[in-house]
Amino acid sequence: MHDVRTVKAPSMVRLATASLAGTAIEFYDFFVYGTAAALVLGPLFFPTFSPLAGTLAAFGTFGVGFVARPLGSVLFGHIGDRRGRRPVLVASLLLTGASTVAVGCVPTYESIGMAAPVLLLVLRFLQGLGLGGEWGGAVLLTAEHAPAERRALWASFPQIGPAVGFLLANGVMLALSASLTEAQFASWGWRVPFWAAGVLAVAGLWLRSSLAESPSFLEIDDHARVPLAEVVRDHWRLVLLTAGALAVGYAVFYAVTTWSLAYGTERLGVSRTVMLGCIMAAVVVKGALTPVAALLGDRYGRRPLCLTGCAVAALWMCPMVALLSTGEPLPMFLGFLVAMIAFITMFAVIAAYLPELYEPRVRCTGAAVGYNLGGVLGGALTPIVATALAEHGGRIPWGVGVYLTGIALFSLGCFALLPETRPVPHLAAAVPATE
Repeated sequence: MHDVRTVKAPSMVRLATASLAGTAIEFYDFFVYGTAAALVLGPLFFPTFSPLAGTLAAFGTFGVGFVARPLGSVLFGHIGDRRGRRPVLVASLLLTGASTVAVGCVPTYESIGMAAPVLLLVLRFLQGLGLGGEWGGAVLLTAEHAPAERRALWASFPQIGPAVGFLLANGVMLALSASLTEAQFASWGWRVPFWAAGVLAVAGLWLRSSLAESPSFLEIDDHARVPLAEVVRDHWRLVLLTAGALAVGYAVFYAVTTWSLAYGTERLGVSRTVMLGCIMAAVVVKGALTPVAALLGDRYGRRPLCLTGCAVAALWMCPMVALLSTGEPLPMFLGFLVAMIAFITMFAVIAAYLPELYEPRVRCTGAAVGYNLGGVLGGALTPIVATALAEHGGRIPWGVGVYLTGIALFSLGCFALLPETRPVPHLAAAVPATE
């Protein structure tokens, strides 16, 4: 058996901070594309389309990133289960950072014609591939080092990363949008956040260079030869249930942060600054409440919080759409805020919950594939479907609310079929749901 190093509390702080910083950087890369898709990519890369069709096409390239994420989780999950969690963190950050910088360099349709959206599509795919590996590596390295009684708390730090990444991405976009003219922003301003990803990637690699390998991985004597094959053979039901359960989180988050941004600016005539301000304020609260929800998960269990978050989401989606339709900052913020609280009630504990459901030898692949398949179900389609439904929804697009409510109820049923995993004295003792 490998020698396992004991990690003390100060090391846990450093580990959690490095994981948070890494996920923040990678999700910055992912989110900055979503914001650009909502604001400028349609006219620049699909100018021959109508405004609606251009927005749908831009969201289509946005969705490709989600389709790539499960493939990334398979690729990097194989590395994580065979070679360790630590190499995944470095490779995924390099891939996502490089592809994001490249997006900022792609000429528009006016310069190179159809090659422009094709290049955009390829680079978005590579972004998703890298992010598909990031979550599994960062979460597992933190969760497998953490003491069992505080695993949800420590594992929630990488889950704060998406909020930080979103705020960075939209903060940069907001500053550029406010300081540049429309022509300047459309010409070169939108590219600046993509170029900034290169600097952030270098900083992330430096932070992760000294992290220790996971004790649970070092304890494994018989590594899975083909982790995906074992996951499909022995844990297929668990993967499908976790993907279905997590769909609502992605749907809610991207309905608020991506579809609402496009709907508010294009259909309601609300300024970019106001829309981004309302969304960012709700995301700030969501990020601040993440460790609080995680502590509740350590005390009361993972499953009860997930069921509660799903139920609140199901009840709130139609009111959220109605509040958005007012076009007024305070009602819109209230709608976004409750939606983000429902979201984080689930996702604060997911970083501990998913690893506990899988045995260590296939944990990186199983947890990451389930997590990222949920992104395809809930995240890839939501901006596209919601945009299409809103086009024929009248003053208040109730169809969007009904669609999101349906996803929430579906996820609620999936969570109800999953077992509780707390308390678990050691991750290796976790019993797969398939048993």
